[in-house]
Amino acid sequence: MKFLLFILLIFANAYAVSTDADIQTAPIISSTDSFDSEFAMTDKQNATEVDPLSGYNRAMTTFNDYFYTNILNPTAKVYKAMLPKPARKGINNLYDNLLYPMRLFNNLLQLKFKNSFLETQRFLINSTIGLGGLVDVANDRFHIKQHQEDFGQTLGFYGVKSGFYIVWPLLGPSNLRDTFGLVTDAVINPLTYMENRGYNLFDSSSESIGAKALDIVDYSSLHVGEYEKLKKDAIDLYPFLKNIYEQRRKQEISE
Repeated sequence: MKFLLFILLIFANAYAVSTDADIQTAPIISSTDSFDSEFAMTDKQNATEVDPLSGYNRAMTTFNDYFYTNILNPTAKVYKAMLPKPARKGINNLYDNLLYPMRLFNNLLQLKFKNSFLETQRFLINSTIGLGGLVDVANDRFHIKQHQEDFGQTLGFYGVKSGFYIVWPLLGPSNLRDTFGLVTDAVINPLTYMENRGYNLFDSSSESIGAKALDIVDYSSLHVGEYEKLKKDAIDLYPFLKNIYEQRRKQEISE
């Protein structure tokens, strides 16, 4: 049971990381951004790529699409109706602030020392005059932007290839390299409960999972309709999301 909870925590952690990075291309973690204009590729191009898990990946893409459309999206709409946007945005800011250790760790590993300093400035400002992170004063008043980096990007920075493509339940698009990155980020994430770790924010795995579930619903409430807009012109959803994910990750690693 504990192993299952840990896997669920990894999944939920990956969602929290990706919301910062705006790489949400799976049904549960979608954001339109400028995907369709920047990274549109043809299905013919995708067909030439190695995809040993294509059968499983297609089935999981369908499952994730169903889950988002019929469970998460309706829940997010109810949540949106119950809480005004400033409150939901404040909760989102709070979670972003708590993920500072992951961003700092990965910026340092990638030798991005200026970004590491700016991330520390953001954390100190938002944790104090930003009311514990509820208000993004660093960005709104001082124009200090967030510098999202995850361990998948860190591995890519050091030349680790992406490996084959994987679609995870609820998470959506990933690959072998980024999956290893998810595990490392889960260990660093203060929202993840781990026994015998000195900086747990929660007393149990169930509390941690509940907090991350709130994060997912809250984030989704701020982006209702974006996934539908993203996929409306997709002839085949699976290669469409696959191409978006892979091209966006290449861009993020190259930056």
